[in-house]
Amino acid sequence: MELKHSLALIMRRLSLVLGVLALLVLFGIHAHPASAATSPSFVRIIHASSFVGTADVFVDGSKLLSSFAFGAVTDYATIPPGPHKVQIALVGKGIGASALTETLTVNPGSAYTVAAIGTQANNLSLQVFVDNNVLATGTTKFRVYQLSPDAGSMTVAAGGQTLVNGISYQNASNYLVIPAGAYTFAANSSANNATLSTSATLAANKVASLFVVGMFNGIPKSALVTTQAAGLPGVPNTGSDPNALSPTQSAPSLTPWSWSLGIASLLLLASGLLLRKVILKRSERSR
Repeated sequence: MELKHSLALIMRRLSLVLGVLALLVLFGIHAHPASAATSPSFVRIIHASSFVGTADVFVDGSKLLSSFAFGAVTDYATIPPGPHKVQIALVGKGIGASALTETLTVNPGSAYTVAAIGTQANNLSLQVFVDNNVLATGTTKFRVYQLSPDAGSMTVAAGGQTLVNGISYQNASNYLVIPAGAYTFAANSSANNATLSTSATLAANKVASLFVVGMFNGIPKSALVTTQAAGLPGVPNTGSDPNALSPTQSAPSLTPWSWSLGIASLLLLASGLLLRKVILKRSERSR
């Protein structure tokens, strides 16, 4: 009698453990892909069009930026992945008077710099750069964007050392990893025999950008604009959450073994409950 009672107790506990395991396996299968599918995109905008003055920026029909001045750079904003209609109009003119309308398609988990460029009404456009904001710990990541229409090929140096050589209009350099600290950047335009300079203190664990904007032979005048990005929300190794799931990593997927384990656990749970019921009935008959 005691043996049968002990066996029934063991089967009851085993059934409970297997049931919990089954629920964990099946819940894990469905939970991860849902979180990966909702990864946002990250976009920042720079106003680099010498034709468009201070502007309002609309995304999907809603105003995103107001009084967006030439040379201004936004922080990264999160937007859903997929296509988005971007419109730029002179400040106060409204979306119906947009000077530029384009559809921008962005991928989940990716970061972009979008430059509004153009020198006249018939060549306004959005130049899209794919950014890589993964950091090199303890250093600064640095990139140059050449957005000056009449600058020609440019060379950028700092402290007597050439950082970027021969970057042309509408292009961005490769990323450089440089020590944090104070820099004076000199951007030389051989086509105009002219040099622009600016100073900036670059912080460690940030992504720094140097934008060449404006006209060497026109208005607005050419200038250098620097920014530093602290990181992207939820993206590991970008200064925000080092433990987050990387957008480039695939979340745990629906594999055959996980299906099998879940189904086997449920079957064992059912058989354990059935066996327990049989043992209890036999125990009652023998009393």
